[in-house]
Amino acid sequence: MGDDKPRLTRLMAILTQLQSSRLLTASEIAERHDISIRTVYRDIRTLGQSGVPIITVEGKGYSIMDGYKLPPVKFTQDEANAIITAAHLILKNKDLSLVKHYESAVTKIKATLGSSQQARTELLSERIQVRNNFQGEKNSHFLIQLQTTISDAQVVRIDYLSLNHQYSKREIEPFALYTKSNWVLIAFCRKRKDFRAFRLDCIQSLHVTDERFSPHGITLEEYLKQCSDNWKDTPDIPLT
Repeated sequence: MGDDKPRLTRLMAILTQLQSSRLLTASEIAERHDISIRTVYRDIRTLGQSGVPIITVEGKGYSIMDGYKLPPVKFTQDEANAIITAAHLILKNKDLSLVKHYESAVTKIKATLGSSQQARTELLSERIQVRNNFQGEKNSHFLIQLQTTISDAQVVRIDYLSLNHQYSKREIEPFALYTKSNWVLIAFCRKRKDFRAFRLDCIQSLHVTDERFSPHGITLEEYLKQCSDNWKDTPDIPLT
């Protein structure tokens, strides 16, 4: 086990992990840092004694009280390089909302870097080129908005023009997103009373309602497995 890892480094890493998740179990913390469950208990107790407002949810895990913030994050050079590389990949993405918000986030991240790191990341940025999406077109605008509706379980109304030019109005319950080239939303369609896949570049307009729906009791992995089982003996089914 990794109990010999410098304890202060590990405590800061656990604190960062706690801040990045709503609820963590002792097992998840132990696995992430390669330590024993007993060491997790000791580290959580130490963090609490040092003033970190850790909440223990009996039988479920640990969280940090809302509103508690860490001091400004310091990135290693490898982490800074990963952020810059991700920026180049995302700038080629076809959804304008993702590009716009990621550019804003990266600007804030760069502001936390020291001058030496900034010089290195600027050099790296000049030496990376991503060659997909040759035309650089942005053919959808709703990715970030739909991400929020998934996490907030909000009903959405869309005007949709399918790939075979069929126009329809749909009331949907967003479930998941995936991409290979173009972004696709998986949602429960109230009109069809079943899950459907909608290409974001086919959505003509989108309205987020104030209505909430009960989150679907299925994981994305389970959904995809069901699709695979249903379609393995049939031709590919076109998107809605």
